[in-house]
Amino acid sequence: MDSMKPSKNKLARTLAKVLHFRTGIAPVDSGIEKVGIEIKKKGDKDDRNDEEEEGEESLAMEAFLAKLFASISCVKCCYAQLQFCQSPYDVDGIQMADRMVVSELKNLSELKRCYLKKQFEDDPSPRTSLVLAEIQEQKSLLKTYEITAKKLENQARLKDSEAIFLREKLDEVNKQNKEFEKKLNQSGQVLSVLDNLHFSGLNPSHFIAVLRHSVRSIRSFVRVMIEEMKTANWDFNAAAYAIQPEIVYWREEHKVFAFESFVSREMFDGFCYPNFVLSKEQCLTSTTRQKERFFSRFTEVKSSKTKEFLCKKPKSSFANFCRLKYLKLIHPKMEVSFFGDQRFRNLIQNNNGEFPMFDSSTFLASFFEMAKRVWLLHCLAFSFEPQASIFQVKKGCRFSEVYMESIAEEVFPLSQNDMSFCSSQESDSNVAFTVIPGFKIGKTLIQSKVYLSQILH
Repeated sequence: MDSMKPSKNKLARTLAKVLHFRTGIAPVDSGIEKVGIEIKKKGDKDDRNDEEEEGEESLAMEAFLAKLFASISCVKCCYAQLQFCQSPYDVDGIQMADRMVVSELKNLSELKRCYLKKQFEDDPSPRTSLVLAEIQEQKSLLKTYEITAKKLENQARLKDSEAIFLREKLDEVNKQNKEFEKKLNQSGQVLSVLDNLHFSGLNPSHFIAVLRHSVRSIRSFVRVMIEEMKTANWDFNAAAYAIQPEIVYWREEHKVFAFESFVSREMFDGFCYPNFVLSKEQCLTSTTRQKERFFSRFTEVKSSKTKEFLCKKPKSSFANFCRLKYLKLIHPKMEVSFFGDQRFRNLIQNNNGEFPMFDSSTFLASFFEMAKRVWLLHCLAFSFEPQASIFQVKKGCRFSEVYMESIAEEVFPLSQNDMSFCSSQESDSNVAFTVIPGFKIGKTLIQSKVYLSQILH
């Protein structure tokens, strides 16, 4: 029985020959060859199926990503449309853009759900979906560019309108500057007469010339003060209404008159006293000698530079006047807000009579120039016989062209509508507040500059 069974080694050698074809001899059993060929064909087919499946999955993912980017581009486009409809405000356009944004966000949410559940692989035609998504993305981008172009066109038109407005404003300012230069030249001609002025030749025109320069210096100081306030982040409107409450201004820029009224009120306070304060000099008889002394003060201060005069005579009447008005006009909190400390106040209060070096400070230089002009006007007022007197118009008084002048029409010409309104209500116009007081020299009356309130019915 042992001879009837082939040995194991022989069987192994036979199989090796069949499977590996090492000797080139045809296999004894052709059935084994058929099995091998079928196995090989089946393996090739499986490989091809795997590659096709991987390609379809990759294409499906590309189509899904294309849909995702197309939807995101559409959201950006809708948001751009939403912004565009904000200015000018378009209710229908905003509502439509809002609905489109919501719709695309829902679409994005659906894509997220499909991705998590692997449902994006069920797309029957991923190639078509890919192309359509790319087309949709390009349309959204094109629409976004169109909206951006329209927005830029609107901004350009707005800038053109602003440029036209600013040109008109510039022309108006240039026209006003020419008028101011004309007035300045006229007043300068009168002021030049003061260089050779003698006590015996005094007349009201000289006082009017100095008053004009005093008013101009007050306005200049107010402009500098307002700039300091803006730098220190002050609430300009709140400050204006704190000075003159419950005032209805004709125009927004008229609020500057509130600050001018405040500065003017403080600077002219005590103007009727010889040194702006009640002193022994007030009891002196108003003699020609006393008037000559005031005229001498006028000539001395007028012909000197402010800084040099204060340094040379720190205890003079003019120096004391500067100290008095600075400490009264400039509040300590204002000084700290503008300069960070009170060093100028401390110097002015110094018993040694020192004054701060105001050449380096526009604010101080403007203040001392204003103080000089008001002091000169005061000295000139006491040089007249009889001396010039000052008067203030109370709030609520009925407007009178004899005693008053509307400062708004002088500095900021009113519009045609405002002028028509003022003309129709002239007899009923009331004084809101006095900006610059009025003066009287003998029989000559210099009108007070007032701001008229609007009459609300």
